[in-house]
Amino acid sequence: MNAVSPNAEIWIGRSPASMLIPAVWSLLAREWLRFLRQRNRIIGALGAPILFWVLFGSGFGASFRPPGMDGGMDYLAYFFPGAILLVILFTAIFSSISIIEDRNAGFLQGVLVAPVPRLAIVLGKVLGGATLGFAQGMLLLPLAPLVGVSLDLGQVAVVAVELLLIATMLSAIGFLFAWRMDSVQGFHAVMNLLLFPMWMLSGAFFPASGAAGWIRVVMAVNPLSYGLSSLRSAMFAQEEVAALGDPGYWTSLSVLLGVTVVMIGLAVWAVRAPKS
Repeated sequence: MNAVSPNAEIWIGRSPASMLIPAVWSLLAREWLRFLRQRNRIIGALGAPILFWVLFGSGFGASFRPPGMDGGMDYLAYFFPGAILLVILFTAIFSSISIIEDRNAGFLQGVLVAPVPRLAIVLGKVLGGATLGFAQGMLLLPLAPLVGVSLDLGQVAVVAVELLLIATMLSAIGFLFAWRMDSVQGFHAVMNLLLFPMWMLSGAFFPASGAAGWIRVVMAVNPLSYGLSSLRSAMFAQEEVAALGDPGYWTSLSVLLGVTVVMIGLAVWAVRAPKS
């Protein structure tokens, strides 16, 4: 006669839907615990963007003249939202790697056979990476006054919501690719080929107003462009944002929200689909 363990009795009679929130919380907390045990990730996620910000801002500062803008913004201020975006991008890549590591260690297989909805797996992993990216992105906001960007509490709150949406979108994109991959090296190669060009062509590195025609088309279909535009709209004057060639605030926020929902939906579909 087989005995049933006390832990197993907890799940008997419970529907998968009732396990959604506990499962999401468990996976989210596990991402934070992994992060706190690997504190060198903070250096990798924050160090490189800050270094790029200082070097590029100092190097291009004197020659930065956006079309239609008569002074008022130097390159350090212009590049500041892009540096925050880069922090979130690095964090999304590092967090998505845990999916491959969990699969290779056998943990992910255990989660898949547990009586929890597939949505819980996606939300737990995606929100774990998103909250990590959000927290590290917020760490850069106190540097804003150094480049003349003054933010009140209302602006900080708006930026916080936008950062969480951007982090969720990037984390969901990382999840989609990591779910189908077994090699950390291969995942790094794909992410470098996809996410870094997305960041460079988001308007973080140069404004759309002075770019070539085909570059502007690529920037217009790049979802990161709308995430960055929403950040700039919350940080800078609207006439400055318009001079840079960015779309309007509500357009940017709507596209960002829509793409985030679509990415999460695709991630759920990927988990439910059989892996070939």
